[in-house]
Amino acid sequence: MEIAYAYYKQDDQAQALAAVERFIKLHPNHPNVDYMYYLRGVINFNDNLGFLNFIANQDITERDPKAARDAFDAFKQLAIQFPDSKYTPDAIARMKFLVNSLAQYDVHVARYYLRRGAFLAAANRAQSAIKEYPDAPAIEEAMYVLVRSYDFMGMTELRDDANRVFLQSFPKSAFLESSTGKKASWWQFWK
Repeated sequence: MEIAYAYYKQDDQAQALAAVERFIKLHPNHPNVDYMYYLRGVINFNDNLGFLNFIANQDITERDPKAARDAFDAFKQLAIQFPDSKYTPDAIARMKFLVNSLAQYDVHVARYYLRRGAFLAAANRAQSAIKEYPDAPAIEEAMYVLVRSYDFMGMTELRDDANRVFLQSFPKSAFLESSTGKKASWWQFWK
């Protein structure tokens, strides 16, 4: 257990995960095996959060979601196998954060497709985010991207249906204000 933690503290993710897996495999009935499942999740949760991260100030939702999915799976396994563990409440809170991050990642990709003119891909990615993460805050923007994609493709019936759902679900959305068509001149940065 301590070897895995030591590798984790030294930012050696591969060695830390290998030590965690080895411990779980060799000691599945150990009284503290719940901690190892938790540590597996934390190692993946903090993936790529290194020294240069605060300088680059990159949004975590713009990164490859593999580590976030791995962390979610580890926390989920902890919550299912050890619901009474002292680590489970924190794991559940982290799972909620990860769901929001994964949804936001899909929205980033959908926005990218929208900017590039790949409207069908943008609509599909926005729909995917809406279906997979229905309670995530990023769904508001996903709905907006979906409406815009349908509009650009000339699919007025789908656009109107999606817009109706969007307006009913998010009546005070900030995206409604940005879509009114009133755009400030390039030199009017205060608007």
